[in-house]
Amino acid sequence: MNSREFQDRLGRRARRAGISISTDIRAKLETYYRLLATWNEKINLTGLSLSEPNAEALDRLLIEPIVAARHVNSTARRMIDIGSGGGSPAIPLALTTSNLQLLMVESKTRKSVFLKEALRTLELGQADVATARFEELLARPDLHEAHDLLTIRAVRVETRILMMLQAFVRPGGQLFLFRGAVTADPAETVTPPLAWHATYPLVEAARSRLIVLDKRAVGRS
Repeated sequence: MNSREFQDRLGRRARRAGISISTDIRAKLETYYRLLATWNEKINLTGLSLSEPNAEALDRLLIEPIVAARHVNSTARRMIDIGSGGGSPAIPLALTTSNLQLLMVESKTRKSVFLKEALRTLELGQADVATARFEELLARPDLHEAHDLLTIRAVRVETRILMMLQAFVRPGGQLFLFRGAVTADPAETVTPPLAWHATYPLVEAARSRLIVLDKRAVGRS
């Protein structure tokens, strides 16, 4: 598939999701997708088939993060992504959200090498990769309550894990949980200082959702 065909297909998926993507961002998203597809042949970055830019891959890797970007607070300046893997949702979200300083956390060395190459290729100068488990980073004072936004894509995130992750987020910040259709909202299970804020649809065909949690200041409800 040549570049024009890729851009046309991405544009159609974006219109189906009710969003528009500027020409320069579409070009960067294509660069990211093609780099991911090339590396995925060597190391397992995603279980999605990337040999042809199909609707499922475009929706999950590119469209979902861009839809989610509409819900990022305009005041957000620092973002941390946990278990970054192949770089989605973090990289597409960062590409479409201005003034975000991004830290991606990935424990597997080969995946983190890919992430660093992606940042270099896309010239994302305000982004970095930490090759570590997130539990190791909890001991770093410079990361404690240092981020306005935390993102994570996982089938299930237990309450215990959420309580650990919230340590990276400043009071007033948010956690974005990228979920499929079958997982329940944590509205009844999250505990202070976290509180359920909203659940937004991402891609209708995949019935995917974005669950947004707020981190409240201690002593406030």
